[in-house]
Amino acid sequence: MNKADLVDKISQQASITKVQATTAVETLLAEVAKALRSGEKITLMGFGTFSVSRRAARKGRNPKTGEAIRIRAKKVARFRPSQDLNARL
Repeated sequence: MNKADLVDKISQQASITKVQATTAVETLLAEVAKALRSGEKITLMGFGTFSVSRRAARKGRNPKTGEAIRIRAKKVARFRPSQDLNARL
């Protein structure tokens, strides 16, 4: 399922226009991204938790040349599904 499919499903189930559903989906995604950028954790009961964690610097290898390279530390987004979501799968 992609974003357009999700918008279609939301517009049908909520009996709203596709424009309204698109606005709702884009607003949700923008707010989640904004909260993660500021380091917040987002918990959606019954769905899961979005958070930011720090990935440490590490050594890697260039697959083309085999040369050892240094991979810098960075922040990454994480998602942990809730027990309810796991049970529904």
